Amino acid sequence: MLAGRCSSKVCFAGKCVTMTSPYFMQTRSVVTRSGNQTAGCRPAATVGSKLTNRRRTADPVSSVEVKVEVEEARIAEQKTPSDSSPKGGGYELQQQASVQPETVADAPRLSSHNRRRRQLKVEYDKDESVSLVKTEHWEPPDWKKQLGFIREMRSSHDAPVDHMGAEKCYDPEAPAHVRRFQVLVSLMLSSQTKDQVTAAAMQKLRAHGCTVENVLATDDETLGKLIYPVGFWRNKVKYLKLTSAMLQKEFAGDIPKCVEGLVRLPGVGPKMAHLAMDIAWDQVSGIGVDTHVHRISNRLGWLRKPTKNPEETRKALEEWLPRELWSEINWLLVGFGQQVCLPVSPLCSVCLNQHSCPSAHKNSPTKRPKVKSSLSPNSSFNTKTEPGQEAAIKDEGTKKESLLTAGSPSTQRRRLKNKVKH
Repeated sequence: MLAGRCSSKVCFAGKCVTMTSPYFMQTRSVVTRSGNQTAGCRPAATVGSKLTNRRRTADPVSSVEVKVEVEEARIAEQKTPSDSSPKGGGYELQQQASVQPETVADAPRLSSHNRRRRQLKVEYDKDESVSLVKTEHWEPPDWKKQLGFIREMRSSHDAPVDHMGAEKCYDPEAPAHVRRFQVLVSLMLSSQTKDQVTAAAMQKLRAHGCTVENVLATDDETLGKLIYPVGFWRNKVKYLKLTSAMLQKEFAGDIPKCVEGLVRLPGVGPKMAHLAMDIAWDQVSGIGVDTHVHRISNRLGWLRKPTKNPEETRKALEEWLPRELWSEINWLLVGFGQQVCLPVSPLCSVCLNQHSCPSAHKNSPTKRPKVKSSLSPNSSFNTKTEPGQEAAIKDEGTKKESLLTAGSPSTQRRRLKNKVKH
């Protein structure tokens, strides 16, 4: 009994027996049979000290296993990624890894198996940014005052478009579908053509019979003579034939009642389609923008940024111009461009918008009289000459004129330079 309670090693008759009870401390002390303590041995501990030492030297493996089981149970209950590693358990896990690797290796696998990721639900706002962009309204400054001045300048109704436009070229006595076809034909012929030439061609076509059936029955040569000299008349003969055939086949001789159907016709563009909808069907589908409307809108600064073609101008104008003005704006600006705001050398001095137009007096510079050369025989430049030198100057001018009439231009300039040097 004494040997079982003394230490882990007890000698009996010169032999040492190793004891594995946890009640003994891990020491190398040896006790003889008589009870005397040899070197390295110490007397047996009391019951209180044994219990204290038991708490201090308890097997770390059992405590770590209990710790891991408790943590796994808590993780299984909570199932949140934030609690995957227990707080303050780093020291115990290190001991567990050094003592029992298999038990510690199983812990992360169990915890990762029990964890479930929460799926995030993504929600978007209801197009608040788009609505803010759409509500932003831009309009050019002073456009109402400029439009009022243009109306005042167009009040006389004496521009070519007022008497020879597309709304004046159809036969008012013809059936409705024939009138609509004649409006479309006049718009097709007006491309790159002055209104006077278009009106004359339409008058000849109406006398011949401007209907779908008559156009199809007329040969190309005769049709070309009827519409000559409109711009690109050969191409327009082909377009008239193809368009008439499509109208007879798909629309029973009438024209389409929508922009999409009109632009499908050969030789019909967006400008013609919108004007045809306004004149023939009395429906405003868009702004008819030709060269006059395109030019004047850019000159007046009615566009947020300059445009390169009429279609871009149409889209830019429709963004800010009130819809009730879409039908009137083409008629106003075309007549204004024919009389005042000309393509070349506009009459800015008589325009009422010359003080508010950003392009005023820029495209119409003041013409300066040409300065005549003093060597010319008809020159009005007076020089002081002596009585004997006047005839010599006239003879020299005559010689230079003869040089200009002979040889190529480069040879003439070379000869004239050599003559002046000498």
